[in-house]
Amino acid sequence: MKKLLFLVVVVLSCSKSSDTVTPITPTPVANVEVPAVYKKIYGATSVTNDGTYITIKTKGLPDHKSAYYATTNALYEAFSGTTFGGLNFAKNPNSIIEQSATFKIPVKPMSSANHPATPLGAIGVALNGVPFFNQYAGPNNQELKGEMAGFDQFYGHPQQSGSYHYHVEPLHLTTVKSTKSGLMGFLLDGFPIYGPQEETGSAVTNANLDIYHGHTHATVDYPNGIYHYHFTTEAPYLNGNGYYGTPGTVTQ
Repeated sequence: MKKLLFLVVVVLSCSKSSDTVTPITPTPVANVEVPAVYKKIYGATSVTNDGTYITIKTKGLPDHKSAYYATTNALYEAFSGTTFGGLNFAKNPNSIIEQSATFKIPVKPMSSANHPATPLGAIGVALNGVPFFNQYAGPNNQELKGEMAGFDQFYGHPQQSGSYHYHVEPLHLTTVKSTKSGLMGFLLDGFPIYGPQEETGSAVTNANLDIYHGHTHATVDYPNGIYHYHFTTEAPYLNGNGYYGTPGTVTQ
C-alpha cells in the first residue's frame, strides 16, 4: 500500500513539473470579410483580408483619359492645356504600361514609434488602383517641381517602366468619381487619404496638418475618428516626414 501511494505521488509530481503552456501564434485566416471602406477600392483586380493585412492587387491602369495612353487605346486623349500648378503641359517620353502590383496594408493601422520615411516609388494606392508616389522625383529625392509640367489632364504621369502614378491630388477622383473631401485611397501604413477639402468645404492647408501631413478627427467613413492624410496644393502634397504608422509592403 505504501509503495502504491509513493508511486502516485511521484506520478503527480512529474505531471506538474512538465506541465508547460505553449503559446499559440495567430495565423492569417483566408476569406475574412473585407471591411466596407476597402470595398471602395474599385480599380483593383482583387481585395482580400487575412485578418492582419488587406491585400490589394492591381494592374495600375488609370480609368480616365490620358495623353500617356497609346493613341490606339480608347482612353487616349491628346492634351495641350495647363496642368497642376497652372503649368503648361509638357509630355514626358514615357507611356502607360500595365503593371502587376500587390499592396499589403495593415487592416488595423497604428501609430509608429519611428515613423519610417517614405521611399521613391509606390507608397500607397488610390481607389482606382493607381499607385501614389511621394513628394520627390528620382533618382535622388529631387524637388518634384521639375516633373510637374509632365502631369497629364488628371494630374498623373508614368515613370520609365510605364507605371502610372499620382504625386498630387488625383483630379479624376476629386472631380468625377468622388469629391474634394472624399476618400482617395490608403498609404501603405493603412491610414486613409482624403482630398484637399474637409467635409465642411473648407480647404486643407499645411497649417491644419502635422509633420506627416495628417490629423485625427471623424470622417464619413470613420465616424469614431481616425488619423488620416490629406492632399494639399502645397508641398509636400500628400506625405511629409514619413509614414504616421508602420507600413506594409508593395511588390511590383
